[in-house]
Amino acid sequence: MTLEIWITFVSVVFIFAIIPGPTVILVLGQAISYGKKSVIPLVSGVLIGDFVAMTLSLIGLGAVLATSATLFLILKWFGVGYLVYLGIKAWREIPERSLPSMSAPTISKANMFRSSFLVTALNPKDIVFFVAFLPQFVSPEVAAAPQLLILMVTFLGVVSITITSFALFAGAVRQKIQSFHARRRLNKLGGGAMFGAAAFASTMQRS
Repeated sequence: MTLEIWITFVSVVFIFAIIPGPTVILVLGQAISYGKKSVIPLVSGVLIGDFVAMTLSLIGLGAVLATSATLFLILKWFGVGYLVYLGIKAWREIPERSLPSMSAPTISKANMFRSSFLVTALNPKDIVFFVAFLPQFVSPEVAAAPQLLILMVTFLGVVSITITSFALFAGAVRQKIQSFHARRRLNKLGGGAMFGAAAFASTMQRS
């Protein structure tokens, strides 16, 4: 793989990664609701979810999703329903009144990881995107496997930087909020962001 192709790939992935979609909005919403402690599990879930989505694409599920309207809709509406569930949970979360300083609502890191993993890995649009996108940067003149490995590692590296930045920013915003009413509104903002992610995901159509 030439340096020029690799740099082009990095540029395209960076633009793809910063465009607000279900995963980005989920991470922002969760980080706003639960603070900086959510960064590592959320980012880990996104990276492993993207790895699973890319793997599924390369073994053929992307092609199946591109032709099967039923399977695409099943995965899409499962993701929409899960985002709505997370939004309701964050919306109804009540922060502690008695603490003199801000504390985030209690949620296990495993639940944070699971939420970002499921939304990322089961996003049918991403799976179709990978199967159509990655091969464009693979040269047929040399072995494909090493090139695909480079592209996958590069993709995960760029996504880790962008998603971590989003999560840290949202977590820092929460860290500066001290009053109970402000934290309550912040929880609702996080829940609203996840409702927005669900609405966005519901509009996805097969390419």
